[in-house]
Amino acid sequence: MENRLPRLRIVLAGCLGAILLAAGPGRAGTLDAVRARGHIVVGVSEGAAGFAGPDAQGAWRGLEVDAARAMAAAVFGHADRLAFVPLTPQNRFTALQAGEVDVLMGNLTRTLTRDTALGLAFAHVTFYDGQAFMVPRRLGVTSARGLNGTTVCVLAGSSAEFTAADYFRAGRMMLKPVVMDTASGLRQAFFTGRCDCVTADVSRLAEMRATAANPEDYAILPEIISREPLAPAVRQGDDQWFDIVDFAVMAMIEAEYLGITSRNADALLQSADPRIQRFLGVREGNGKALGLNEKWAYAIVTQVGNYGEVFERNLGRDTPLKLERGLNALWTDGGLMFTPPFK
Repeated sequence: MENRLPRLRIVLAGCLGAILLAAGPGRAGTLDAVRARGHIVVGVSEGAAGFAGPDAQGAWRGLEVDAARAMAAAVFGHADRLAFVPLTPQNRFTALQAGEVDVLMGNLTRTLTRDTALGLAFAHVTFYDGQAFMVPRRLGVTSARGLNGTTVCVLAGSSAEFTAADYFRAGRMMLKPVVMDTASGLRQAFFTGRCDCVTADVSRLAEMRATAANPEDYAILPEIISREPLAPAVRQGDDQWFDIVDFAVMAMIEAEYLGITSRNADALLQSADPRIQRFLGVREGNGKALGLNEKWAYAIVTQVGNYGEVFERNLGRDTPLKLERGLNALWTDGGLMFTPPFK
């Protein structure tokens, strides 16, 4: 009997493994629910120009919107199968955990606690950012070290709230926070003089300054006091959905690396390069691995664009934000945008 027990355990383990393999990843998970509904529900911030917000016609635009459009293109072959739900920093995690949204964007920084205690899984970074401070030039402050004793506007529930407190504490400076519940409230409080300074990610500060009546009246101080990798988040435990969200973002980056754009993708279907053939679905395999159509990445590039196109359209030099690529350049250009092989 003792000799049979190990063999019995092996047989049972093998049967269980076979059952799990037959079930497949993400069975009856988010992907099935999304397909049955006919669109992806995306949680976004209340409105951050360049990242997510409605235009004059009510259509949502921005880098994070385009990342979500890439997901829809991958799943449905149509980039506009989306519904956007504006969320505050206080209710965004609950909305994802409760299944009210399928993916959370919303200028969301990946942190250790969010990745563990909150049951979130973060996909590839869409934008590398960092927290800074913005002041009216009339204040005469040119360095964050000169902010001792000032009133600082900050968004409640954001990572900026805690990072600012840590920065002031480490520098033995006095912080007088003015905590606002919404992005619109934060903007209004700063521009109406309720605080001396506002702190947020550089991208949000640039957006705020661009919408001011006189943008040149405001300066973003040079100190970057945090690392803010912004990335989509999904619920833990649904590996297939995570992979789709993850690789939809990375497909835009990989397309830029391979030189594939929304303008030349059709011509490159005839390319002899095996990397391009696999990426565009001419050679099968990648789509099957994700449970998607083999042309999923082709749909992303032709309908949304590669990462460089998306960045320049929403944040680049010809936009009000006028941001440089910086850390968000490809790794081959000195940035951090890097993906694993698509094979």
